[in-house]
Amino acid sequence: MRQKAVSLFLCYLLLFTCSGVEAGKKECSESSDSGSGFWKALTFMAIGGGLMVAGLPALGFTGAGIANSVAASLMSWSAIMNGGGVPAGGLVATLQSVGAGGSSIAMGKIGALLGYATHKYLDSEEDEE
Repeated sequence: MRQKAVSLFLCYLLLFTCSGVEAGKKECSESSDSGSGFWKALTFMAIGGGLMVAGLPALGFTGAGIANSVAASLMSWSAIMNGGGVPAGGLVATLQSVGAGGSSIAMGKIGALLGYATHKYLDSEEDEE
């Protein structure tokens, strides 16, 4: 159910990006980069999805465990900062859970969502300048 909801949300974001019209702004009919918002967003989403799918296992968040990896260092640091235990639902625990599950589809969707959020943030920064 949750994967369907994430898929629908990502489709909505893509459709919203394709329209090129933002709330409260007039549409410029003489735009020289017509349609580039979609391709720019798609690029960010592809990079974000790829980094998430390849990045977590590369850091050591896998089903085989976290021995001798960046993930082990992060878990150690998290335990020290929290008085000897890694908090359930914390960043390290969540990354380990996602990485150990090995669900490339879910990791790709999360990465694509983060990539889209980065695109929108950078796009809003450009609009302010």
